[in-house]
Amino acid sequence: MKNLLWILMAGLSISTAAQAAVLKGHHFDGNNLVLTTDEGLVTLSGYGDGAVAVHYANDGVKQLPSFALDETAALVRGALHKRNGLLQYQLPELTVAIQSSPLQLSFYHEGKQILAEESGLFVHDNIRGFRFALDEDEKLIGGGQRVLGMDRRGHRLPMYNKASYGYTTHAEQMYYGLSAVMSSNKYALVFDNSATGWLDLGKTEPDVLQFEAQAGRTAYLVAAGSNYPEVIENLTAATGRQPLPPRWALGNFASRFGYHTEQEARDTVNTFAKEDYPLDAIVLDLYWFGKDVQGHMGNLDWDSEAWPTPEKMISDFSDKGVNTILITEPFVLTTSKRWDEAVKAGALAQNFAGEPKTFDFYFGNTGLIDVFSPKGQDWFMGIYNTLLEQGVGGWWGDLGEPEVHTHDTVHSLGSADEIHNAYGHEWAKLLYQGLMQAQPHKRPMIMMRSGFVGSQRYGLIPWTGDVSRSWGGLKPQVELSLQMGLLGLGYTHSDLGGFAGGEQFEPEMYTRWLQYGVFQPVYRPHAQENIAPEPVFHDQQTRDILRDFVKLRYRLLPYNYTLAYHNSLTGMPLMRPLMFENEADMALFDNKDAYLWGDAFLVAPVTDPGVASVAVELPGGVWFDYFTGARYESATPGQGDSQAPSTVNVPVTLQTIPVLVRAGSFIPMAIEPQKADGELASSRDYRTDKLQLDFYFDKSVSHSKGEMFDDDGIGADNLQTGNFELLEFSSRVQGDALTLTLQSRGKPQYAEGRAIALRVLQLADKPSEVMLGGQSVAWQWQQGVLTVNIPLKGVDAVQTLKIKL
Repeated sequence: MKNLLWILMAGLSISTAAQAAVLKGHHFDGNNLVLTTDEGLVTLSGYGDGAVAVHYANDGVKQLPSFALDETAALVRGALHKRNGLLQYQLPELTVAIQSSPLQLSFYHEGKQILAEESGLFVHDNIRGFRFALDEDEKLIGGGQRVLGMDRRGHRLPMYNKASYGYTTHAEQMYYGLSAVMSSNKYALVFDNSATGWLDLGKTEPDVLQFEAQAGRTAYLVAAGSNYPEVIENLTAATGRQPLPPRWALGNFASRFGYHTEQEARDTVNTFAKEDYPLDAIVLDLYWFGKDVQGHMGNLDWDSEAWPTPEKMISDFSDKGVNTILITEPFVLTTSKRWDEAVKAGALAQNFAGEPKTFDFYFGNTGLIDVFSPKGQDWFMGIYNTLLEQGVGGWWGDLGEPEVHTHDTVHSLGSADEIHNAYGHEWAKLLYQGLMQAQPHKRPMIMMRSGFVGSQRYGLIPWTGDVSRSWGGLKPQVELSLQMGLLGLGYTHSDLGGFAGGEQFEPEMYTRWLQYGVFQPVYRPHAQENIAPEPVFHDQQTRDILRDFVKLRYRLLPYNYTLAYHNSLTGMPLMRPLMFENEADMALFDNKDAYLWGDAFLVAPVTDPGVASVAVELPGGVWFDYFTGARYESATPGQGDSQAPSTVNVPVTLQTIPVLVRAGSFIPMAIEPQKADGELASSRDYRTDKLQLDFYFDKSVSHSKGEMFDDDGIGADNLQTGNFELLEFSSRVQGDALTLTLQSRGKPQYAEGRAIALRVLQLADKPSEVMLGGQSVAWQWQQGVLTVNIPLKGVDAVQTLKIKL
């Protein structure tokens, strides 16, 4: 009666509710545990140490393939026991208790129940889904891109990827939804269903989490851990991890909607050089294949009148260290040059009569490429291969929700409503696998606006869509990136400066957004062209302030690239919520205004005009203002009551935002290259054979560690072949001595070794002695900073510096 009442409240047309299944038997199919019930089969598949995929395949219920699960991930066979009348399926960090009549699954971590089916699977005439019980105090992150606050409990979220043009401080439905949550109870729950539906997080019934969909796969995934990073690691063991991107993807992009001609693109790159701004990519919007916004989508070939020598342009840019990124969309207009070709190839989705489906939307009358069909995949990839041969370096997939996707559009795998939310995912898969086949030793760079849970394994780099160019548009960007990163999409970023609207240039808002961008995964100002999105086209003060920040972004490449390395190994996002620091503090769970950039930095973007300081919640320990050196201390978790403040007011000027560095941190930084006037710098010029290594000393930190990853920045198989180097750093304070150790492991990237300028910051007094390898060494002391030049050469090279305080 409770289920029936809820469905009537939701306004759904139903027949009699399905009865709960009863367990009849079980067996192993390879590494999978298969439960036989009176309604069909239920398969449990283990991944890693703490993730289990559950697939209910009821008789007569259509199933679609899994999109969330990594098809290359190894299955783990758990141990099966029978205790207290229940079957227990046990992985190293997660146990599933199986009640037989009625069938109900409960999930345990370290002996504690963290999640349980309330009534499990339900299937009705036009709806299917799952119900789980919620604890009274449980908080839930999830649902993907929404602007609702960090805790989404109490919301009913539409599961239908949809454009949200010009959004600001509230948005319930956006470009990239995720049918997944992460709980304060240290579990993640993913619904592996791509169909149109809803994710009800205790909105209709306060103690029930319910997923419902119009069709699709009746399956879910549970991952658990002792802490949030461990949950992410176990989750991505099943859904896949982001391949390491090319290093240049962490550099500065020139991007707008859009560059109309080859000459305009060339002039833009030259302006970056003239203004002494490093640059690694230029992004060409839809004008590369047509002179107008409307009527040309689907051409996907150069407009020769506006772009007379595109291959030479791409080559010239490449010589300067600049990669060319092209936009593509999955729509082929009936007015485009390729319409007949696409129809003949059978590349388009169909209508109910088996003919190419056409419909009207903003850009014109169009069809939609069927990225699920072999014919659609072959045709689309053929276009990409042609462009790849021309030297294109990166790819931008836009409108891939798809932005318009009528219910009567039929794909080879199912109807639009069955697979809508997986369209961008399948598109990314097609492109990633095609690029890896064409260039197996080169990492792809793929930006896409929409996808599904697990799309990161295809190198997908999402952004937060067409945000308002306003303070209101800036405010939710931390929340959006954190929400996505916690569930696997660690490269989610924003159009820096805002995209949509704006009647006149607001230099303060623009400056604040681009300052924040230094500490987000991709640095890409992008906007409508009525106001230039590139900093090089603005007033002198704006140019001068942001030049320093863009160069800081480049100097931080060794640190940022190491974050990318760790993400590829464990799924750990580059932007991390403050709750990672103190999981018992629910106020940190709700914090959407500040975040950790890796382990070392705490960043709080300025999102209001005219402020002189920003209140920053400290998660514990000692922190230093990156710009001023001011020291802040907060109560450390587990130390009990403390007089140290948990929130501090950090002063700011127009030249600074709150960026704090954790005491004990090592920050590896590249040296700015010496370039001639008017000569462009790029990431390839920021080498690490000469390295600055900053160590933030504080006596409260008795020991600490750091690491730097380095390779050629290109090779797709470097991690598998060992073609990389790790520099490991450690500190220890004993009595009046500070000992710092630097060690190289793996394959050195420079035969001549490295010259490292080690800087020890925040020393209160001048040292009395500095020894390198037991010998006195030259050193400099200035304003609390000790600098020592340290050579590091050879495989497993080690240097130990001892400083007498």
